[in-house]
Amino acid sequence: MNQDAAFVAPWGCAVADGVGGGPAGDLASAALVHRLAAGRAGPVDAESLAVSVRAANWDLRAHVERDPSLHGMATTFTGLFVSDDDSLLLAHTGDSRAYVLRGGLLTQQTRDDSYVQVLIDRGLVAPDAAASHPRRNLITASLSGSERDGVVVAEHAASHGDRWVLCSDGLSDYLPQDAIAAAVRGGDAAEAASAAVSLALESGTRDNVTVVVCDVELGPAPSLGSSRTVSFYGSAAARFTEDLESA
Repeated sequence: MNQDAAFVAPWGCAVADGVGGGPAGDLASAALVHRLAAGRAGPVDAESLAVSVRAANWDLRAHVERDPSLHGMATTFTGLFVSDDDSLLLAHTGDSRAYVLRGGLLTQQTRDDSYVQVLIDRGLVAPDAAASHPRRNLITASLSGSERDGVVVAEHAASHGDRWVLCSDGLSDYLPQDAIAAAVRGGDAAEAASAAVSLALESGTRDNVTVVVCDVELGPAPSLGSSRTVSFYGSAAARFTEDLESA
């Protein structure tokens, strides 16, 4: 079962990964992604983005209230959105990641909300040992419908030629950063995403792997269209017409 979900649109993109070990991770990631994309067709500011994430998180709680067997379902979330001041807004919780490729150098732009990251921060685990740590999949933050849930929203410059890479941990847990960089340097965005997914599969990933690649282009604003310009992937595509009533 694919518990990853993603969407791409001219105004933004996101990756969500249903938390393993809990129920209905595929529903959690799909419901969140659909709620965030619903009705949106243009730039946002930081406050309205935070409001949208809270509303999507409340949808998860509504699912649980309708069906108590879903209690404990949760998802990570990493999304990149065009801001109304021509910058980019990066929203994040969990261990799905965002990278930016600039001048041939790939750098991580999110901090993992994970048990292993806490150990790294305290100097108890070396960064290069994180990928093989037995508890590398234990996360410390997610979206589950709880009032305590939240995301970190950071503003980034929209630099022409930047290539942003969003991914689930099916990629980042199984490939070193230099291998990810090599996979996404060539071709257009779709080709780069496909190359990264293929490399993760060839490397024996044991998790769902989802990669979104988008290139920053500055110039006259294109027609952003409507919510119909959104493309969904993973569990969000599978659940596009079912189980996604808005609360």
